Amino acid sequence: MLRWIDTRLGLSHPLLRPVPRYAINPLYWLGALTVVAFVIQGVTGMIMMLYYIPNPMEAFPSTQYIFQSVFYGRFLESVHLYTAYAMIMLAFMHMMRGYFVSVHKKPREIMWFVGMVMGFVTLGFGFTGYLLPWTVVSKSATDVGVGMIDALPAPLSSLLSFLIIGAGGDATQLLRFYDLHVVILPAVLLVLLTVKMYMLETHGISEPVTALGETKPRRTIPIFPDVSLYLLELAAIFGAIMLLISVVFPLNLPPQYTPELASQFIPQPDWYFLWIYQLLKISVFEGAGLPVAMSVVTIIFLLLFLLPVIDRGETRKIRNRPLFVALGLIFVGEVFVLAYWGLITPGQVIPTEVAATVLGGSALLIALISLGLSKLINSQIKGHLPTNKASTQAITVVWAGPMLVGLLALGSVSISAFFGNSAQLVIGGVNFEALASLCLSATLLGAVFLGTFIFLYRLELRIGSVKRRIPLFEFGGVQNGSE
Repeated sequence: MLRWIDTRLGLSHPLLRPVPRYAINPLYWLGALTVVAFVIQGVTGMIMMLYYIPNPMEAFPSTQYIFQSVFYGRFLESVHLYTAYAMIMLAFMHMMRGYFVSVHKKPREIMWFVGMVMGFVTLGFGFTGYLLPWTVVSKSATDVGVGMIDALPAPLSSLLSFLIIGAGGDATQLLRFYDLHVVILPAVLLVLLTVKMYMLETHGISEPVTALGETKPRRTIPIFPDVSLYLLELAAIFGAIMLLISVVFPLNLPPQYTPELASQFIPQPDWYFLWIYQLLKISVFEGAGLPVAMSVVTIIFLLLFLLPVIDRGETRKIRNRPLFVALGLIFVGEVFVLAYWGLITPGQVIPTEVAATVLGGSALLIALISLGLSKLINSQIKGHLPTNKASTQAITVVWAGPMLVGLLALGSVSISAFFGNSAQLVIGGVNFEALASLCLSATLLGAVFLGTFIFLYRLELRIGSVKRRIPLFEFGGVQNGSE
């Protein structure tokens, strides 16, 4: 047992090991950029703490004072919010990259568990911090989030309600959110970050596994000064982007929360919880079905957390994990579909049959794209691509991935738009604008499906596994790999 713990935690290993040369790639440092966002959050948050008063009567006036009277106060608030959004997005990207390249495999299982808890803490930052300005937007969105928590399975909802809301009442809730946001969650995150960084030093950065399953040669570079300077450059670029966005898109402070004003406002959670809220708006989950929907969401998070226990195979090669890769792509696609769909249908109940068609259609499209990508990878490994056409092979390798991702994104948006416009037509009645939007989205959806089919066909043609040729789709002189 002690040996197992030591191999996972690395209690007997030295620190500050050299970094492999292949790790000089921004994708390997998404977690580090998340930490940079956290540091910016801490600096800007401490400055705002000098003026903010966590009381329902003073929260909005003190926030307004920061906006209007503090030197560069509005800019400060903008940087704080945009880096919070960036921190959540980077944490999500870091998790999904780890999922696809199998960083949860032995001996990094505990690193995955710690990282998932850090992700939940990051979402906690967003949830608790959003309430603090006490605007009609933030308070209404938080009330929606609290309602979502109440719909969780009983033990979990009771625990979270006790931790987040406390004894009840606006004053208690705001003070509890403030304490969590500025004291408890930062302390927890720092402890978890220390543990994870120690394990990272122990195990090192995971070996890269390319699409073809080849491992690059391992050459290392020193942590000082090479890697340190590289990380400083990444942090500087990230910080500059955040500052630029804050200058170009400064925040506007919404009105102060009042029950009367809130009754005229359609409440929605912030974008990172919007996909969950959209699930709750499906008619089958309305009313008594909310606990069922939140139980499904809980199971999804639980499966992600327990991934090292579920995916126990030793291989990390993408080509040998088609099921997990497809499930991961479907998860990402459905999250974006639901979030975008929720954005364009605020406050609308979604008919169950429409939701089933949208989510099922998205999953089907993603599965088809995943299948095409899997066949491309496996056929390239087996040498089915024509070896005497080096330029053709290079083009296939370079452009297939981006084109598949582009089709996936465009397909998700078109499906959401089509069924969102259909729901709008059913709910709001027939009018010219709704019909035009429906026709446009239907045309886009048809074009995406046709484009996906043509693209997969041409990939099969390059591979040489097409059994029945379609001359109409062979425009441009595609080289048949069987010839």
